[in-house]
Amino acid sequence: MTASSNAFPLPPRRRAERLSVAVVSELAELIVTGQIAEGELLPPEGPLSEHFGVSRTVIRESAKLLEEKGLVLVTQGRGTQVARSGSWNMLDPVVISALIDNDESSGVLDELSIVRGNLESAMAGAVAAGRTPDELTRIEHALQVMREMPYESDSFRQADVVFHLTVMELSRNRLAENIAKRLYLRAQESSRFRGFGYENAFRSTLDEHTAIVEAISRRDVAAAERVMREHIIGSWQRRRFQPPKN
Repeated sequence: MTASSNAFPLPPRRRAERLSVAVVSELAELIVTGQIAEGELLPPEGPLSEHFGVSRTVIRESAKLLEEKGLVLVTQGRGTQVARSGSWNMLDPVVISALIDNDESSGVLDELSIVRGNLESAMAGAVAAGRTPDELTRIEHALQVMREMPYESDSFRQADVVFHLTVMELSRNRLAENIAKRLYLRAQESSRFRGFGYENAFRSTLDEHTAIVEAISRRDVAAAERVMREHIIGSWQRRRFQPPKN
């Protein structure tokens, strides 16, 4: 048996797909920023192929990927049309990244905070209703770790993330956890989401997390829901970029 016959059978190279990733990323950005408006047709394959320096095969593959993300509608004889924003798959990594990275007014982050606040509110209520003593200990430990970290440090921010992920996990609501986690972790990569410091931020952050733990501890579903929602939406409003007034 020759050495070549023992070699691992590598799959065929998929150069077109790799090239299409860059094409899709750029076109997605043009779409979500409105540079190619809803209802507008993308340029034909020829001009797109020339613009990106790729084959028409890559352009066709890119159009299929954009369609899978809900960004476009591909119709034979008509072309590729930008879909309504309500049809976009907002949880797709390419779509949510393009939205957040180009969110100069913070409008998308406003929407994200409202959605996240409502999801995590429901999950906090679920934890309050059904938590076990061991699960309460996990949440209390996550809060204690936050207290031990210096504010405005990476370790404090990570401890804050762990606290929220712990509540999500213990809610046993897999769908809400999956959606909220995707939104939250991607937003964490944005400097706009991390925002600006505000007066008494460290104290208020710990106080609000403490209120969440206390509500969960006494199994107060309504309070757990309320304080989680108020914390997420309120802290975002305090740290968000405020455009100057005319």
